[in-house]
Amino acid sequence: MTQPHAVPPDSSPSPLARVLAFSAVIVAGVCGGLIGFAVMDLSCDDGCTTTAGLVGLGTAVGAATGTGIVAVLTLRAAAEWRAQEPPGASGSNTAGMRQPPREAP
Repeated sequence: MTQPHAVPPDSSPSPLARVLAFSAVIVAGVCGGLIGFAVMDLSCDDGCTTTAGLVGLGTAVGAATGTGIVAVLTLRAAAEWRAQEPPGASGSNTAGMRQPPREAP
């Protein structure tokens, strides 16, 4: 006799968390690109916009990559945290947290 397969609880990050992580990567890439372009454009005297554009593109990719790594690690940690919560636990779960010492009577 086969037993029905139990469906594991969904511990994936919420859609809001995923959208926020994605927008953080986009914002970091845009800001990194603007900063890289501005620094290179100001440091170049001959009006070298091609070089400034390439540096801006490189810093945009670097900033987006770094932010993406942090976002993925954060989403994974949140998913792991949610997977360890007992079913029906409220958001104010204090299990496992240190409690202040009790005063002696």
